[in-house]
Amino acid sequence: MGKPTGFLDYERETSTEIAPEERIKNFNEFHIPLSAEEQKIQAARCMDCGVPFCQSGMLIGGMASGCPLNNLIPEWNDMLYNDNWEHAYFRLSKTNNFPEFTSRVCPALCEKACTCNINGEPVSVRENEMAIIENAYAKGYVNDQPPKGHTGKKVAVIGSGPSGLAAADQLNSRGHDVTVYERSDRPGGLLMYGIPNMKLEKHVIDRKIDYMKKRGIKFVLNTEVATGRNTAKASCAKDDQMNGYLKNKEQKYVKAEEILNEYDAVVLACGASNPRDIKVPGREAKGIYFAVDFLKTTTKSLLNSGFADKQHVSCKDKKVLVIGGGDTGNDCVGTAVREGAANVIQLEMMPKLPDERAANNPWPEWPKICKTDYGQQEAIAVYGQDPRIYETTVKEFVKDKEGNVTAAKCVKLAWVKDEKTGRMNMTEVPDSEYMIECDVVLIAAGFLGCQTYVAESFGVELNERTNVKTPCPNSYSTNVSKVFTAGDMHRGQSLVVWAIREGREAAMAVDTMLIGYTNLQ
Repeated sequence: MGKPTGFLDYERETSTEIAPEERIKNFNEFHIPLSAEEQKIQAARCMDCGVPFCQSGMLIGGMASGCPLNNLIPEWNDMLYNDNWEHAYFRLSKTNNFPEFTSRVCPALCEKACTCNINGEPVSVRENEMAIIENAYAKGYVNDQPPKGHTGKKVAVIGSGPSGLAAADQLNSRGHDVTVYERSDRPGGLLMYGIPNMKLEKHVIDRKIDYMKKRGIKFVLNTEVATGRNTAKASCAKDDQMNGYLKNKEQKYVKAEEILNEYDAVVLACGASNPRDIKVPGREAKGIYFAVDFLKTTTKSLLNSGFADKQHVSCKDKKVLVIGGGDTGNDCVGTAVREGAANVIQLEMMPKLPDERAANNPWPEWPKICKTDYGQQEAIAVYGQDPRIYETTVKEFVKDKEGNVTAAKCVKLAWVKDEKTGRMNMTEVPDSEYMIECDVVLIAAGFLGCQTYVAESFGVELNERTNVKTPCPNSYSTNVSKVFTAGDMHRGQSLVVWAIREGREAAMAVDTMLIGYTNLQ
């Protein structure tokens, strides 16, 4: 513990945010970090608790409390305060393969479980983490050397999202020959195309991928691993709905049988990329897109040409309706604002959460409170009001003679307790229908599991949630010999930090199968 009274002596300070009116002019990250000296002071606020809930990663009340990676937070906070940046990085990298990602996009479960929350503000753990990793890159602490020993075993990782990259990184460190297959033109999966540039600039991903390549990991891009025929059909149908924006002329196909024959182990880490649809009359209207496709076309066009190629869904001067109140919905709001939307409305089926913790939601539980995120802040600044409408859903989409969406018929919802079962059921409020004009609709209603064609190609079983089935939740082996799974494809839609944990644990299972034991953690 660097400074025993630090939590009493110093107030919490975080990076400065560029004002919404200014930051919406581009797609760059908009936080101005603290200086190294200021960050050391923030590290001094860490109490080195006897029971550090920040690194516990356990479930309380059905929700995670503390870091699922069990990051050694008090240790590297102490080292940061004492100006021992190099050892702070070594302790951080011991549990987290990608602090440059989590320090930008993680909702900071560690901070919500920080003991300082009891009577004040939590330690700025996430920003301390970013300071450590960025300093490590600047000072050359990040390892870019191949492992000294090699096992001669070959592993294929299908999917380059956070779980796949974590599994690849761990297995490569053990000396296995690792190849990552990715169907997109750039590696990163959700990190690259599911998270907007203003939350995670893509050069940060490219930098890490370059280091992974130097350490010996091979990446095969623009390649679907499946039967080929079924995937081509699905891709064409999806691209037709997106007006050709998702077309990939360089797409190649590799059969699952070839992968199984060539490699000693396979890790399926393809994510939960099957979006939940809204099946109401008028859904076929033009101008209705899944959020994940909308975000992908935006980032891809930005990276390829700065939007000059116009190969993206544009919201300029459009009335945009976002359906879904989660992080992805907020990302759609922020993206639409930056593209110059005439107006943005965001629908949420659930009631508005309280602004402060309720009595039945005590620390260290995850705080169930209303959060106004960056996209909503920007919409408020531009349009003068919060874009969110709560307890509302769509009953029908209205289209014009050309088939373009023009409005959504919405209805208010109420949560009513069933006297027999005691459950709260969502019901429509009588005579509450009304119309919302819209030119673009973005469906951000979550995901229903993995796209099944990869699983079917490898012959692995799926469970009732369309996730890859394993013997138990903490197991990563499938019904097919030498085929493992990790990440959202295994657990369902979740956080980047959970995906990294799953990738690390799947790597341990693979390593044990290949060698007979593992010393991975």
